[in-house]
Amino acid sequence: MSPVTVQSGDSPVILGLPHGGTFVPAEIFKRLNDPGQGLDDTDWHISQLYDGLLPDVTTVTATFHRYVIDANRDPEGVSLYPGQNTTGLCPLTDFDGRPIWRGGQEPSADEIGQRCIQFHKPYHDALAVEIERVRAVHGYAILYDCHSIRSEIPFLFDGLLPIFNIGTNNATTCAAEIEQAVLAICSNAAGFDHVLNGRFKGGWTTRHYGVPEQGVHALQMEIAQRAYMNEQAPWTYRDDLAAQIRPHLSKILRALAACQTQ
Repeated sequence: MSPVTVQSGDSPVILGLPHGGTFVPAEIFKRLNDPGQGLDDTDWHISQLYDGLLPDVTTVTATFHRYVIDANRDPEGVSLYPGQNTTGLCPLTDFDGRPIWRGGQEPSADEIGQRCIQFHKPYHDALAVEIERVRAVHGYAILYDCHSIRSEIPFLFDGLLPIFNIGTNNATTCAAEIEQAVLAICSNAAGFDHVLNGRFKGGWTTRHYGVPEQGVHALQMEIAQRAYMNEQAPWTYRDDLAAQIRPHLSKILRALAACQTQ
């Protein structure tokens, strides 16, 4: 299976989808323990949630699971949130802090490096190509990194996560008008709470590609999964819930597509 799928469009907006994939090679899957094989930390149904919301949008989608290698982590293994609980480039625990590998089956440093070459690099090579293509056409590109996560994970954060979690690494990864356009729509989304640069400020993808002065703007949107699905196995997508949040996501993407920034 290819580690990445790409759908090229004419919009200035690119959707990055690094965490919706569930492919785990058989030889790796058998080394995961029961919690690991549950793949609980998937951004379940994230492609379905965004499907069809913006015409001609480019999508770059990782097909592999984050337990193989995390496409939204620094390939050098540098922590995104020093001093806070988080999961790394090749996670050893799930979001609840439970080990995900059978005893003695954790990947070695050499294996992690090989997984970066086999999975992480192809995803980012494809993403970089699309960013350059879009920037060449429009003079700028806007990378919108799509994520979702369970609403309550005490190991990672306190309390109940807001529905919309906007991350721009403290206003450094995109132009102010882009950040404000997204914030305004989330602020006016009745029944949905939001936060800007809260627990999730944007992962490595957002921080790596978001260089506004070079015409590449990036932001991460982390959606609390209660907004569109059941938050326990079998992780069922809820059309009734999704129908309420999708119009707001559509407004966000259309607002970004209409931005005339450089």
